[in-house]
Amino acid sequence: VILTGCGKKRDEAPRDLLDTIKARGKIIVGVKTDTKPFGFLDKDGRNIGYDIDIAKKICYLIFGNETQIEFVPVTPSNRIMKLSSGAVDILVATMSVTSQRLQLIDFSSTYHIAGQAIMVRKGSPVTSLKELNKKKVIIVYGSTSEKNLRLAVPEAMVIGYRTYPEAYRALKAGKAEAIVADDTILLRFAIDDPSVEILSKRYSMEHYAVAFRKGKKSERLLDRVNFMIETMVRSGEISRMQEQWGIK
Repeated sequence: VILTGCGKKRDEAPRDLLDTIKARGKIIVGVKTDTKPFGFLDKDGRNIGYDIDIAKKICYLIFGNETQIEFVPVTPSNRIMKLSSGAVDILVATMSVTSQRLQLIDFSSTYHIAGQAIMVRKGSPVTSLKELNKKKVIIVYGSTSEKNLRLAVPEAMVIGYRTYPEAYRALKAGKAEAIVADDTILLRFAIDDPSVEILSKRYSMEHYAVAFRKGKKSERLLDRVNFMIETMVRSGEISRMQEQWGIK
């Protein structure tokens, strides 16, 4: 009887994501550290931003406080790998929902809608996406900008960088005519630097959502996060947070 009982324990199904997080005593969240006002570091090196606040709300949902959380820096090019490998539990990192990504990971309800835009140096003759054909254009690896750009202006000469600050510095240095990225990401540069500007037109709708590993183990936490986001949308809390971070 004793041996049989031990065998059953060994055969028990592994915990789902929510139970794993509770047992560990903290949630590990992949976030940006270079994407103001979504995820960035303050002067003391602390993670702050709109995405960080969303992540803290999820922590509160699980633990009843916002402190049992660990932030892991991710980039557009490595964030899905970090999620899939188990280095992080979830991603709150300006992740746009796409059909291609849905084959690899699961997403929550939308917590923000952005639009892809063009940023140029002040005084640039470029006024539209089509004018970037046969010109050098900067994107950040792993973002949705690259696919959209190649479809819209197939003759553009695409130059990729790993992070948005690198892309911004390359534009300033004259290495390309423009950067194509989500407007809310480009906004930080245009606000702080009058030598660059964002063109008025938007070329897509990017639905930002929390990313989870695909499968049943994520379902319980995903359902709770969806309920949390939908409640925050109905109550106006999401809108107030967006206003606070200047993205509404």
